Amino acid sequence: MFIVAIGWLYVVLMMSITETNPVAGIMTFIFYGLVPVALLLYISGGRQRKRRRAVEQQERQRQASAAEPADKEAEPPAS
Repeated sequence: MFIVAIGWLYVVLMMSITETNPVAGIMTFIFYGLVPVALLLYISGGRQRKRRRAVEQQERQRQASAAEPADKEAEPPAS
């Protein structure tokens, strides 16, 4: 996926270099290059973010369940 993004940025860079006005070249690079590539990489990274979030949640649950028995043992029985 990254090779496609790098290739597209190269093509857009060449397009922006051929613009007659420097401002038009910068805007071409931003709006035809950076914005679409950033959107593509954000969308394609959705599964990885979801997986990372699930692993973090499982780790928090594991830490909470490991701390629970210690808390119950420390409490004196209610009489």
